[in-house]
Amino acid sequence: MEEREIGSINHYYNHLSVGIIQLSDTLKLGDTIHIKGHTSDFTQVVDSMQVEHNNVTEAKAGDLVGVKITQKVNPKDKVFKVIA
Repeated sequence: MEEREIGSINHYYNHLSVGIIQLSDTLKLGDTIHIKGHTSDFTQVVDSMQVEHNNVTEAKAGDLVGVKITQKVNPKDKVFKVIA
């Protein structure tokens, strides 16, 4: 499977299981992302996404987007979009 880097983790809210991603490319609901870092390496589908506390279906490069994350992540973890 091909992957393209689309950003990195900026912050993680453990009590909410939400990762804040600084995007360098677009991201849409339903996209599959791969998060890889020193202690994290997993793939998940984006099923919840917010920009400035508003639910969105798509975010663009430059946005800080909050995504519900299935596992703990750390700042500077790389985020890749899986391209089928």
